[in-house]
Amino acid sequence: MLAIVGCMAEHLKDGLAERAPAVDVIAGPDSYRRLPDLLARSRAQLRLASPAAPAVNDPTGAPTPRLPVVDIKLDKAETYEGLSGAAGGDGVSGFVTIQRGCDKFCTFCVVPFTRGRERGTSPREVLRQVRELAGAGYREVVLLGQTVNSYRWDDVTFAELLRAVARVDGIARVRFTSPYPVDFTDDVIAALAEEPALCKYVHLPVQSGSDPVLDRMRRGYTVDGYRAIVAALRRAMPRIALSTDLLTGFSGETEDDHRATLDLMRELRFDSAFMFAYSERDLTFAARKLPDDVPPEVKQRRLAEIVALQERISAEVFAAHVGRRERVLIHGPSKRDPAQLMGRTDGFKTVILPPGIGAVGALIDVTIERATMATLFAAPVGA
Repeated sequence: MLAIVGCMAEHLKDGLAERAPAVDVIAGPDSYRRLPDLLARSRAQLRLASPAAPAVNDPTGAPTPRLPVVDIKLDKAETYEGLSGAAGGDGVSGFVTIQRGCDKFCTFCVVPFTRGRERGTSPREVLRQVRELAGAGYREVVLLGQTVNSYRWDDVTFAELLRAVARVDGIARVRFTSPYPVDFTDDVIAALAEEPALCKYVHLPVQSGSDPVLDRMRRGYTVDGYRAIVAALRRAMPRIALSTDLLTGFSGETEDDHRATLDLMRELRFDSAFMFAYSERDLTFAARKLPDDVPPEVKQRRLAEIVALQERISAEVFAAHVGRRERVLIHGPSKRDPAQLMGRTDGFKTVILPPGIGAVGALIDVTIERATMATLFAAPVGA
């Protein structure tokens, strides 16, 4: 059985069966509870199409092609309630979805069309899942949402939910992703600064350093507004780690717009970034109304300049950790050398530990002895 499941199945539904005729099931992001029925229906079709079953022919005598079972309907009430994240995870870091969908409708983004509108999970259900993870021995919880800090349930705010999750016994660290700048409020910053279990790390997508580009993207904030959020975070937590998303080559982007993005990167000095060249997504306002007018070679050149600059900044940021004492949560063996262990700092930086130091799931203190632009290497404290 071959199934394509999730938001991209919903997005690519038209023509997907023709492009991938071997697919048995196409299920959208809200269809997971119906998967047993969808699989059973597909198996029944396979039995009917088997050589032992009578063939169904068209007038020319050719067998009628078997069509996949399709269920891509979005459900306005679906919030993953009742699920368990403890089974099948890594035993260290667990995930809890607290918010689904998006109401922002950025002109380049297809998420509102494939995930639906924003809806939150009740605080009671969120805490049930977090306590379940803690009871299974998990040490870290990551709260998930398309615009996670837009969360609200009745009169419960995202900041209040963060504080409640941070105080669950057994959970040593709490992260969340991805917040939206417009909804990043003072009470969330206060919670981050005051709750020890809340990691001092924020992924805060900026996309562009140019106000005209942000306006065409309909991001809802200006560069100065974004700067103000970063300044507030750093005032409250001077060593907070910040990462971002950068999208280059959007409709109408000029060389001045591109330089403004590079200047903002130099000014704010993100620890790391996810960097992309713009490509159209069907259904979006940009695909329907805005010209994709930056030539591909220009997009790739601008992206290369953004990547090169971020690599230099990341190398300097990571190098500044050499000699520091860091508390590391150990996640598992290093991919390059299973004799070593890999962990992460409170600021979400990967740390490689020498053999014989710590155990999976442990929080240990180490000294950073060297760094690359993406990885820290540790020695025992006092070594």
